[in-house]
Amino acid sequence: MDVNTAEFVSSFTRAQQCPSDGVPEFAFIGRSNVGKSSLINMLTARKGLAKVSSTPGKTQLINFFRINHRWYLVDLPGYGYAQVSKSKRKELAQMIEGYLMFRQTLASAFVLIDSNVPPQKADIEFVNTLGANGVPFAIVFTKTDRLTPGQLQNSTRAFFDALSPTWDTMPPHFLSSSVYRTGRQDILDYIGNILASL
Repeated sequence: MDVNTAEFVSSFTRAQQCPSDGVPEFAFIGRSNVGKSSLINMLTARKGLAKVSSTPGKTQLINFFRINHRWYLVDLPGYGYAQVSKSKRKELAQMIEGYLMFRQTLASAFVLIDSNVPPQKADIEFVNTLGANGVPFAIVFTKTDRLTPGQLQNSTRAFFDALSPTWDTMPPHFLSSSVYRTGRQDILDYIGNILASL
C-alpha cells in the first residue's frame, strides 16, 4: 500500500469525542521516547506530520490523521514514564484505556517497543492487557539501526521470552528504523491487508 495523502484532522481528550464516521483506525502507542512520532512521519513520508520531541510524554491528546481519505492513523499518548504530575498520568491512562478498550472502529493498534533496551515491565504488562481484552495489535520494534543483526535478534528474542508465560502464539511483529525507513512497506502492507478484509 502507498500513502498518497496524509492530513491532520484534530486532537481529542476522550474517545467519545473522536470521529463517528466509521472509518477504520490504526493506533500507534508505546512508552515515552520510543520513537513514535518519527515512525509516523516515516510511514506517511511527511517529515513534520507528527511533532518529534526529545521531551518524554509530549503527546497528551488523541491525535487523528486521515490517510488516503480511507483510514485514520491515530497517535496516542505514551504510557509509563512521563514528565507530568501523578494526576495527569492517571488522566492519560484513562484516556488510553477508553480508546483502546472501547473504540469500535479500531482495526489494529501498533505497540512500539524500543529494541535498544531490555524487556520493560510496562511494555510486557501493556501487551498482556491488550491480549487479555482481545484488542487487535501488532508489535513494532523501533530504532533497530542502532543494533547489529545479532544484537537485534537477541533483543527481540528476549522480549518474546518475557511474553512466553502468557502467550502461546506471539503477536505479529515488525522491525523498523526511521533513519533507514526499515519496515515501512511491511507495516503499510499489513494495514492494507486488514483494510482489504474489512
